[in-house]
This record gives sequence, structure tokens and C-alpha cells, in this order.
Amino acid sequence: MLSKNAVKTVLAALALSSAALSASTASAGHGDTLKAVKERGHLLCTSGNSNFLGFFEVGDNGEWKGLDIDYCRALATAIFGSEDNLKLVPISWAQRFPALQSGEIDVVIKATGWTMSRDTELAIQFSRPYFLGVTGFAVNKDLGVETAAELEGGSICVASGTSTERLTANYLESNNIDAELITYEKIDETYAAYYAGRCDAVSEWGPSLAATLSQSENPDAHVILPDAIAVEPEAAAMRQGDDQWVDVVNWLYSVTLVAEEYGITSANVDEFKANPPDTTVSTLLGVTPGIGDRLGLSNDWAYNVIKAYGNAAEIYHRNIGENSPYKLPRGKNALWKDGGVLYPMVLD
Repeated sequence: MLSKNAVKTVLAALALSSAALSASTASAGHGDTLKAVKERGHLLCTSGNSNFLGFFEVGDNGEWKGLDIDYCRALATAIFGSEDNLKLVPISWAQRFPALQSGEIDVVIKATGWTMSRDTELAIQFSRPYFLGVTGFAVNKDLGVETAAELEGGSICVASGTSTERLTANYLESNNIDAELITYEKIDETYAAYYAGRCDAVSEWGPSLAATLSQSENPDAHVILPDAIAVEPEAAAMRQGDDQWVDVVNWLYSVTLVAEEYGITSANVDEFKANPPDTTVSTLLGVTPGIGDRLGLSNDWAYNVIKAYGNAAEIYHRNIGENSPYKLPRGKNALWKDGGVLYPMVLD
């Protein structure tokens, strides 16, 4: 048995080890992400372990595409001048935050809802929202179900490790609906189970729900119920404690909205750069220095992004809007002046 002095010595050593470990963990989770990305020579951004139509999916050429993929590519272009310096890392819904915390990825751009528990308990912080989506239910039309209340005693398919799972459980509880949640690791598996009749309904984020059902074998066989489980802002997630990195991502989203507000597109950006109508556009396109110096980027980074990917409307419509197979109306994801809720930050 140890003496009292020996016990005190051991406890003191353990306390010092614990403090050192905590300091090491905090150091690993903080720091200059932008500097690390530049030194590594490529950006590590999320893709998926299955398709999430319109946001990240594998195209006919075997390459990833989608709204979130375009923003990953745009971020790499902002840093390096080209998407060639991007490495897309396939990550499941459940693994996206552990992968971020461990340094396996630099940023999560993966239809990720900004929630309080994630913001306060996971040592991560969020960018400004870039998309607003309503979460809801879909059922087979043959069931004759018209509202979520009629799912009483039934079953609902939902992807595990997502905010949708938690939001759906909360909705059922608060509305006294006794229905079983059947969870699946992958979105593809979730829909496959629903199509096979292993559950009465499927719960999913609205844009993805509408896009996926529109591409099913019989789109008219499904009905999206009018009940809104929740309205969820989607944002990029980053490790807490690196404000410069958050600034880079925030301004990436914002410059695409500034471009849209001015009518600057991938096709006419060179004309605007040659003859900027005011100081905002001059700064945006790097004619007047500043937009890069403040962030640790080149002053033509926003020009490079807009030239390669276009403004916010072009990115939306190419992936999930009128120029995509899904034809989803932009709705609340339009600019404020067009009846939406999105707006650029002031570029001065």
C-alpha cells in the first residue's frame, strides 16, 4: 500500500499529465488552419459515403458534384487559385464532427444544421448560414395519410447521426405521436428501406427529400406532408478557436452574394473587372487591394471564385435549381431583394 506522501505524489503527477493532455488537445483543435492548409498544399473538405442529391452526389463521370461540393471547390480556389488543390474526403454523417476534431478534414460543408448542442458541446463553430431548409415527412400516396398525426402507430425511416433524427424524435414527442424511428447509416439505405415498404414514411431535410423523390421510379407515388418538423439553417462547421478561418469561409459565401446583387456572373466578370462601376466591385474583383490582404489570401481570390463557379444564383441553379434535374424553386434561399432571406455582408 502506498504511503500518504506517495499517494500525494502520484495524484500530483496525474494532475500534471491531465493538464498537459488537455493543453495538447486544445492546441490540436485550435491554431491557424489556413496556414496549415497552405503548408500541406491542399484543402481537406467533406464529400459523403452515399449520395445526397443536389448537395453531394457522384455524377455520370464518376466525379463528385453538388451545391456543397461546389463550395468546397470554391474554397480551394480561394486559397490556391485552383480546385486542383482540393481533396474530397468521404465522410458519413456520424463521422463528420469527429473527423473535423481530429484534423482529418479542415471544414465540414455537408448540409450541416447549425444547432446549439453542436455549437456549444463539440468544440466547433459555424459559418454564416448559406442555405435554409425545412425538414418534413413523405409517405406513399396509397397509404392515404394526409398529416403527420396519422403516422400514429406507424414507422419512419431516418438517417442516423443527423439532426433530422433528433428533430424528428422531438417532433413526435411534442405532438404525442407514437411512431417508431428506424435508422440507417446511409441516406441511400434510408430511402431504399422506405421504397421497399419497411417503414410507412421517411423523414428528411426538405430539399433533399424533394430532389430524391423526383428521381425515384415513380415520383407521383409519393406525397410530402404539409407538416414542417423544423426550419434548419445549414452552415459550414470548423474547429473552434480559429476566427481567421471562419472569416475566410464567411466571406467566401458572401462574395457570391455580392456578385449576384451586382449581376456579376462567371460569363461577364472580366467586363466588370475591366470597368468596375464602384468601389465595392473594384474591391470585390481585386482591382483595389484589400479583400485578400485582410484574410491572408491573394487579392484576386474572389475574382477567381466567381470566374470558376459564378455567383450564388449560378451555384444554386446549376446544382438543385432550374438548370439541374431537380428544378427546386429557390424560395427563401434567394437574395433578400428577390423575396428570400440571404444577404451579403457589407464589403467596404
